[in-house]
Amino acid sequence: MTEFSSLSSDLTEHILSLLPIPTLIIASTVCKIWHSIISSPTFPSASSRPHSRPWFFLYGLHNTSSKNHQSFAYDPLSDIWFRLPCSSFPFPSPTSSSFLGSHGFLFITAPLFAFSPILHRFSNIFTTSPLNYSRVNPLLGVFYANSDKPRFIVVGGVRFIGNLVDIEERLAVEIYDPHMDSWEICPPLPADFRSGNSSSSLSSALFGGKFYVFGIYSCFVSSFDLEKRVWSEVQTLRPPGVIFSFMISCRDRLVLAGICNSPQGSSFNLWRIDENTMEFSEIAIMPQDLLYSLFDSDEDDKFASLKCVGLGDLIYVFNEEYHKRYPACVCEVSSESGKCNWRRVPRLPTPVNKFHKVISFCSTVSLYNMLRGGEEGVDEVQAMSE
Repeated sequence: MTEFSSLSSDLTEHILSLLPIPTLIIASTVCKIWHSIISSPTFPSASSRPHSRPWFFLYGLHNTSSKNHQSFAYDPLSDIWFRLPCSSFPFPSPTSSSFLGSHGFLFITAPLFAFSPILHRFSNIFTTSPLNYSRVNPLLGVFYANSDKPRFIVVGGVRFIGNLVDIEERLAVEIYDPHMDSWEICPPLPADFRSGNSSSSLSSALFGGKFYVFGIYSCFVSSFDLEKRVWSEVQTLRPPGVIFSFMISCRDRLVLAGICNSPQGSSFNLWRIDENTMEFSEIAIMPQDLLYSLFDSDEDDKFASLKCVGLGDLIYVFNEEYHKRYPACVCEVSSESGKCNWRRVPRLPTPVNKFHKVISFCSTVSLYNMLRGGEEGVDEVQAMSE
């Protein structure tokens, strides 16, 4: 029988490329040849393929003790949660209202604006020039415009004057130019969103060159054209019986996901949204046993703690209350057939602390970025996989 060490480098690379990221992290420490192959920027791992499955990230913040902060990452390919190392919180003592994550990055928005790539060593913190209007709890998107450097769009949020929140200020949209290290001021969020312009009452989605803003409870929707720098007319997008819902950008479609009331009882539904007409069509309903497995009470307001994030073909639904260790489920939406497959997500690895706020988002991950920190970086990522 041919020994593995006698295989050509191309065949070895192909075999290794079929493994999930956690296994590759361990495999990269087996020998220098494997590490050289796996840590190469051209290594074709599952995470670098166009249809790679995004990971689900949970960052738990404790208001009184940063020692109780915890962060976790779920790999859908291996169906495993990982407890991230302490350095996954790159910013010193982030406040719950200024800390957020989106599309491969962690951010703080006040008093300074800074960002750090996820699953990188703690030293990779980048501070930009200040926002024109410092704010907390904004919506934030990451996009690339004819460049390999990311641009950021910051929408809404609230501004503090002294220790008071300025509820009257309609904060301008700001877009970061990484080449000039400057923030471009754009038209503010339409006035229809004035009563709720923070991330606690709005959801957002980047799709087709537009940044969509959707009222979780109001069901108002408007899109900001990233090229023309204008807002669309505000419309109402409310399927029958919807109590609250979230807008999500999947690979080839916009999706609305939320709790619905009907004569048959409560359900969690998914609708496909036509981005041109804003018309909707139902594509899936979460199985009832799966929905109620996210709760352990029959209180009328039990659904209020449900949150939903998604990217690519995956939509995650989870309960942000502590009582059941933040249970979650995931729906995979096939881009070919349109069929939806629901399943439970494993429980978080214990122990799990009680948090005052949970930051959740989806992102593809880069094996190259995880390993390029050298031996120290590998040691840190290994600690995540143990």
